[in-house]
Amino acid sequence: PNPASAWLSDKSWNEIVVASDLPGLSGLMSSVRDTTNQWKNFYDSANPHMMTLPDPFGKAEDLLWLSILRCVRPDKLVVACQMYVNKHLGSKYTEPPPFNLQDSYNDSHCCSPLIFILSPGADPMASLLKFADDLGISRATVMTISLGQGQGPIAAEMIRTAIMSGQWVVLQNCHLAESWMKELDRICDEVIIPSKTNKTFRIWLTSYPSKVFPISILQNGVKMTNEPPKGLRANLYRSYMSDPISDPQFFEDCRNMNNWRRLLFSLCFFHAIVQERRKFGPLGWNIPYEFNESDLRISVMQLQMFLNDYIEVPFEALLYLTGECNYGGRVTDDKDRRLLNSILAIYYNQSVILHERYNFSPSGMYYIPSELDYNSCLQYIQSLPLYPSPEVFGLHDNADITKDNKESQELLRSVLLTQTQIAEGAGGGETDAMLSQLARDILGRLPEPFDSEEIGNKYPVLYSQSMNTVLRQEAIRFNRLLDVIKKSLVNVIKAVKGSIVMSKDLEEVYTSLLIGRVPAMWANKSYPSLKPLGSYINDFLARLQFLQSWIDVGPPKVFWLSGFYFTQSFLTGVLQNFSRREKIPIDQIGFQFTITQYETDAPHPPDFGVYCKGLFLEGARWNRSLKQLDESLNKILYDTIPIIWFRPGRKNQFVKEPSYTCPIYKTSARRGVLSTTGHSTNFVMYITLPSN
Repeated sequence: PNPASAWLSDKSWNEIVVASDLPGLSGLMSSVRDTTNQWKNFYDSANPHMMTLPDPFGKAEDLLWLSILRCVRPDKLVVACQMYVNKHLGSKYTEPPPFNLQDSYNDSHCCSPLIFILSPGADPMASLLKFADDLGISRATVMTISLGQGQGPIAAEMIRTAIMSGQWVVLQNCHLAESWMKELDRICDEVIIPSKTNKTFRIWLTSYPSKVFPISILQNGVKMTNEPPKGLRANLYRSYMSDPISDPQFFEDCRNMNNWRRLLFSLCFFHAIVQERRKFGPLGWNIPYEFNESDLRISVMQLQMFLNDYIEVPFEALLYLTGECNYGGRVTDDKDRRLLNSILAIYYNQSVILHERYNFSPSGMYYIPSELDYNSCLQYIQSLPLYPSPEVFGLHDNADITKDNKESQELLRSVLLTQTQIAEGAGGGETDAMLSQLARDILGRLPEPFDSEEIGNKYPVLYSQSMNTVLRQEAIRFNRLLDVIKKSLVNVIKAVKGSIVMSKDLEEVYTSLLIGRVPAMWANKSYPSLKPLGSYINDFLARLQFLQSWIDVGPPKVFWLSGFYFTQSFLTGVLQNFSRREKIPIDQIGFQFTITQYETDAPHPPDFGVYCKGLFLEGARWNRSLKQLDESLNKILYDTIPIIWFRPGRKNQFVKEPSYTCPIYKTSARRGVLSTTGHSTNFVMYITLPSN
């Protein structure tokens, strides 16, 4: 059992237990158990990666030290790995070199492609066109085309023309023309050859990392990437150093200089905020949008145009064009659109031009400076903190922990990709035996499928009770998943023995089981889940037990909302029951919500509607004494919420009270596939929570 459950999560303790089996870490579990206070000091430290570990690991080798940190404080793993690389390989492997198009151009020749590897938020076209200007090449002679459906033949003709005339060709977004990549490979190999190509010809390619991008082009080309600046300060600085803001004539060309400079600085700050929120994962945006310099450029030009054309600042027009068109045009999730417009309203409003010191953060650390000429703005930007606190983004300090955990998970996931697919040769037999035992263990825990006939007899289809239909549908869905899991485990055991062929699908199951990941074969038939293999199996069994209990003893007093395969069918069933009982059309009714004082169970079911449990709050907590939303407590990323009474009623009779309209998601990733309703498939519904 976890000896320090008050501060150490069960997940961390489980990893400490597993790590104790590794060479050099055999005493880890007993050390944490015996010297809990010392380990708590290490856990509570703001910079554990700078601390010495408690005994007997005070002088642990670097890799062992990293392994322990990964168990206890995984949020600091990335910065610790940077220190490790710095120590053993040098700083050149941790500090990105400055982006220099001239150097890349010098390394190229007329037959070697220049390849921009794109990253979210970076658009190399402006830099490329400026570089052409610097070389005295007219922008009109640079031939550009964005690849996509039907654009391949046009691009091929461009290349044939340009290799004779010596012009530049820019093929943008190669990753969107997968079917044409083989033809591009052939053109680079057979058409662009020294004997037929003008020495000044260059072919520039832009692409996101893609499996179908030709390997030979990558090998023969000059590869570049220009990731957007990391950090609020660097982002602001880059905006002011980029065209058109860096052009003195443009910067000084406005009728109302005070309003122009203040709103320009505010707009650049907004641009930095929306880009930097991406690093917080789903806390920042449900979907990581690729806001880039072109969004800022068009917004800046529109701002200047409106200020020159109107005496009063037309905030309504600016908010619409910037929030709904320029930036909002990229936003596909309606919750993200709501957030984007809420953030923009902080930076585009009357107070920005009226208040001499307009604060962008509650602490007052970030504000519009009093001196707003170009050089003063640059000086102020350079004085800002290198590492901003989450408050400037409108987030709690816990968001930094979430961000760091996300980066650590991505690092570990990337490291796992370097592993071979299946262990071969020496040691393979031992791995196979371990895998077979794991598969048998899981099979031994799985129950028999639900008996659909028994459920149908016990819970027949009734007009007055939609929950019977919900139960039957849930049992069918879980049976399908149970069947897939059982068959794949049986087959992978047979494949390891050599009884059947190890197919590609079974190989993926094999690899996933070895590294503790849910196999793709299961995930394709499963409810959404982010859990690793062990936790997924426990959760799956808990869901099956929830349904079995319902079948055996009848509907529960409190429904486990998270336990349903398809939550929406359950919620619709609740509304249908109320609609049929009260004889009200279902499109006229909805839910009101009451947060009860019950934590995990209730003495009896409600008179109408349902009690639901199993929801967690992220980015906030439920204040049980004030009975309203409150700020999160430090280091507590998720807070439980008491049982909620879902009360159906007529929508037109609902009384509006001060509340936050909070979305419910199936997983903390929040992101899903956009469905025909305009909502993400991860989205369940909105719930109103009392708030001040």
